[in-house]
Amino acid sequence: MAAWISAHAGSIPADSPRIAEWLAANHGKTAADAISALLSTDAIAALTPAIRNWSAFHGTLGPVSFSFNAAFFIGAILMLITFAIQHRGILGTASVQKYIGLAVIIPMLIVGVVPIITGQIDWSNFTPLEPLKAAYAPDMGSWDIGGWTLILGAMFIAAWSTYGFETAVCYTSEFRNPGTDTFKAIFYSGLLCLVLFTLVPFTFQGVLGLSGMLEPSIVDGSGVAAAMANMVGHGSAFVTNLLVMLMILALMLCLMTAMAGSSRTLYQGSRDGWLPRYLSHVNEHGAPTRAMWTDLVINLAVLAIACADATSFFFILAVSNCGYIIFNFLNLNSGWLHRIDNADVPRPWRAPTWVLAIGAVFAFVNAVFMGAGAKVWNPSALWAGLFTAALIIPVFCFRHYVQDKGVFPAHMLEDLGLHEADFKKKKAGALPYIVLVAGFLVVLASNWFFQLPA
Repeated sequence: MAAWISAHAGSIPADSPRIAEWLAANHGKTAADAISALLSTDAIAALTPAIRNWSAFHGTLGPVSFSFNAAFFIGAILMLITFAIQHRGILGTASVQKYIGLAVIIPMLIVGVVPIITGQIDWSNFTPLEPLKAAYAPDMGSWDIGGWTLILGAMFIAAWSTYGFETAVCYTSEFRNPGTDTFKAIFYSGLLCLVLFTLVPFTFQGVLGLSGMLEPSIVDGSGVAAAMANMVGHGSAFVTNLLVMLMILALMLCLMTAMAGSSRTLYQGSRDGWLPRYLSHVNEHGAPTRAMWTDLVINLAVLAIACADATSFFFILAVSNCGYIIFNFLNLNSGWLHRIDNADVPRPWRAPTWVLAIGAVFAFVNAVFMGAGAKVWNPSALWAGLFTAALIIPVFCFRHYVQDKGVFPAHMLEDLGLHEADFKKKKAGALPYIVLVAGFLVVLASNWFFQLPA
């Protein structure tokens, strides 16, 4: 590294646009600092071309590419480590998550608070309050249809990253006292996410400004640790490396949360008669291993697509988020529908009616995010997302009508305090079908009305 930098010391002229971009994202630094940092980046790229460009196999699959490259194998190793931790059962997984979570959350709070205390926030970075003229360009647009489409596209992906705290309810069956612990888990997880997802973006916008936020290394994530180090440690190399490690831990925490939550959901869905029976198996630690293996295989396939290129990455992200928004829509509406159908079923915690009503309203707001926003990330993402979500229908039909002969498991009904005869009493009537049709129409109308800037 040192030899390469010395040999190429004059490769970046003082008037290079790269220096201007770097300085915009690193307030208080000099051109000499920019040249030093950029030379280090260039040295890494020059000295590691093989691992950056190598791929064991790659190809195309419809609108996307896939690649078994270095990034794929690094991701696969991280997934297998996560799998090994989860194999010990829910208690061991939760213990590891607790300490990793603290190691990530505390620095994030420091990054969010320190710039405010030290006066690094430039309030002019929050004005003018207008959408961009085009994605990834620092030119201000206007509040027209194109501008609103970009805003809704941002909200679409923001929903994917911020709503994830609801994963806490996936562990309900594992809590010592589900009646009280479930509410505590979801409430305090949501409160923590509300603080962090407000504080950290506010600080980044206030310190970096529009040009800094759109700097390529910030957009692709490679320069985020350096930017945070500059906010709290004046660009210290030690602080930068520490934050890089913490971001890797944050990635591990995301993997553990997603894999544990989704495998637990697959297991519970199988137990309740919705998904194939083989997913109901647990090992001696109570971990749903078959669901975990299924989850791992699917995630490896998704990882191969995401590692191919930026287009494939954003496509798979948008498609998966369509499924998540659909789930969210069904979840928010199922609350008030369940209240109508089973008003007398005992509940450890009963949500106020106004909370259910607000949830129903936001379900349709999320439908607008999906209909209008998915196209921002890929023109065919919405239709691919709807098709992918529809694949669950034959899976359910196989379990319910082929394996179970049209009868739900008895223990599922016991959990709800119901009997098979109760299914004939449809107090909500046609409301569930009206909600589904209304949601689908909102998605289609939003997709038709909102268009990307010309």
